[in-house]
Amino acid sequence: MSTAEITTSSLEEPQESGLLAPDEPRPFELFNGAGAAPVLLLCDHATRFIPRALESLGLDEAALTRHIAWDIGIAEVTRQLARRLDAPAVLSHFSRLIVDPNRPLDNPTLMPEVSDGTVVPGNRGLGEAARRARVETFFRPYHGAIAAQIDAMMDKGRTPVLVSMHSFTPIMHGLQRPWQIGILWNRDPRLPRPLMDRLRADGLTVGDNEPYSGADGHGYTQHTHGDRRGLANVLIEVRQDLIDTQHGAADWAERLAAALESVLDDPALYRIGHD
Repeated sequence: MSTAEITTSSLEEPQESGLLAPDEPRPFELFNGAGAAPVLLLCDHATRFIPRALESLGLDEAALTRHIAWDIGIAEVTRQLARRLDAPAVLSHFSRLIVDPNRPLDNPTLMPEVSDGTVVPGNRGLGEAARRARVETFFRPYHGAIAAQIDAMMDKGRTPVLVSMHSFTPIMHGLQRPWQIGILWNRDPRLPRPLMDRLRADGLTVGDNEPYSGADGHGYTQHTHGDRRGLANVLIEVRQDLIDTQHGAADWAERLAAALESVLDDPALYRIGHD
């Protein structure tokens, strides 16, 4: 499957693959859909939900609470930030271990057989039909929801700024990560540069394309819906130990809202493309 296959301007329902039962949630959540701000928040790894048909991918509860299954804490930050900014948000509602919506379809970590040292039995030896069913049931509807929300905002005369929300584990491959927050970006500096300046002025340790780089394949959602459409965009990574409680999530939502509000009044952010 080529990456071009997943981009759609219409809101798609999950395909009848048998992976989602009628009483199980849709693969995305539109939160505060009537929000008036010209900002769209995206949350690729909001939940660790795995439908019954996939039998926990053969993993125990301890494994499914780890960062390999979701971005710990970031869904609550995203919802509180959406309320604070009066912005709509699209959040995934499936574990990244089923299919990672922030990876191209040809990426080997799209449905990982091993994630940060943990074997994922339910992802081993997947055939083409099983892989396609996951893409059609989860990946495509989520990205379709994002595209539809962007289209709806633009139809109302609002060119949105995209803010993709993630969190990262404090230790990876045995290495301690020093950043409190990372700002990932690719070609468009309109939002990431002033946002980094503001966060650093607040005394935070900020990674510029750290702990991952938005220019080397990370941030598929950001690139597909932001860069390709010429929308100002940024991917924010918050360290998980800072937001793994209600208090921490609320504190960081407020901190990010203040930082974003200080830079979102630039008219250049609401033009298609950048110089």
